[in-house]
Amino acid sequence: MPYIPPEIVAEARQIDLLTYLKNYEPYELVEVCRNTYTTKSHDSLKISNGLWYWFTKGVGGKSAIDYLMKVRNFTFINAVQTVLGNIRTQTPVKYEQQEKNKEKHLKIPVKAINNDRAINYLLSRGIDKEIIKYCIENKLLYQEEKTNNVVFIGYNNDNIPSYAFCRATNQERFMREATGSNKRYSFKIKANEKSNIVHLFESSIDLLSYATLLSLENKNWRAENLLSLGGIYSSKYDVEKTKIPVSLTEFLEKNPNVNEIHLHLDRDLAGRNASSFFQQVLNKKYKVFNHTIPFGKDVNDYLCLKTGIKKFEKERSR
Repeated sequence: MPYIPPEIVAEARQIDLLTYLKNYEPYELVEVCRNTYTTKSHDSLKISNGLWYWFTKGVGGKSAIDYLMKVRNFTFINAVQTVLGNIRTQTPVKYEQQEKNKEKHLKIPVKAINNDRAINYLLSRGIDKEIIKYCIENKLLYQEEKTNNVVFIGYNNDNIPSYAFCRATNQERFMREATGSNKRYSFKIKANEKSNIVHLFESSIDLLSYATLLSLENKNWRAENLLSLGGIYSSKYDVEKTKIPVSLTEFLEKNPNVNEIHLHLDRDLAGRNASSFFQQVLNKKYKVFNHTIPFGKDVNDYLCLKTGIKKFEKERSR
């Protein structure tokens, strides 16, 4: 076996995957959004924030050497020699991914003097009063001063508000993210650090509805992690165009003890496609369970029908 001095190996390891592909295999790169890439060969492999992760296999890394070994099955020696050979032939141009390292500045809506309208709205959607109280006391939601919208807050890893989703408390169907919201830190309720389970929802309302359903069954709704994805991107007709939400990627990276994912997505075609995609992509590393509600269009609709807030109407066959 050829010997490569440690200092030469260290030099090769300095080449991250984005820099390697940009310089030597640009045809393999596909930009999916600003400063986030995938590859033509593996569309479940994402490159962002200076790192890469292959969701299908549950492996990742930083350097091009890691990629050549874990994705292309090179031996360590062949991977190092390949990178060094390219460096010696053409000095690489370094590519940085700076945007992800910089926190967006959240313009958080001004709080109202009380939360009465927000509380009444959530109660009308069937959400348990004690769960609402918990969220208010822990600064997870509040009422906006100007509009009386209910505002759901998400925190970054330093416990700083980084995401805010506003929803009308009247009959208008008004929903928007506050300016500067970082979807990596969407609305969630975290259990203790020992919990190995995360439950996924398309919206904050669905998350709170599931917690309420657990409470109605006298189960501990604080026992497991509850994460709102802040919506999903899913093609109704092409499962392959579905994307893993950055909020889920962030949560799994920061909570390596989690090994079970429970899906509670909408019952429409987009939700079903997303559930199918998540199961295909994530089940190499995680136990993935899909919980389809027996009736209603989403978890909140199911809660309202189950508790009699809404009248049950026979659904058309789907």
